[in-house]
Amino acid sequence: MSRADRRASLKQAYRELYAEVSRLVREADPIRLIAIGAPDDEYDVEVSTILPRLHEATSASDVHRIVYEEFVHWFDADIAGPPEIYVAVSEEIWNTCQRSAEASNREATGDHHGGVR
Repeated sequence: MSRADRRASLKQAYRELYAEVSRLVREADPIRLIAIGAPDDEYDVEVSTILPRLHEATSASDVHRIVYEEFVHWFDADIAGPPEIYVAVSEEIWNTCQRSAEASNREATGDHHGGVR
């Protein structure tokens, strides 16, 4: 499967979560590629390898480790920079995943009011 096919498959499987994580990483722009004129989808390859690993995460710290590992994998440690620059975006991704899981649970149980009736 090509990278483009893999990204398309992940976008379908993760839907809103893919779009939101992509937006968060793009806005964080950890290695400043967007700032120098890279296209908006510049980090989609990284997002495509981060998303399938998020099931491993049980905390924002785990997400931080995953995000940093993937950036090091794709760019090497020198270009990826220090782990600290990924803390804020990792916390935002964790929060987004938590909200997504809560919404999925509400949908699965038929509770569309967030537990408030």
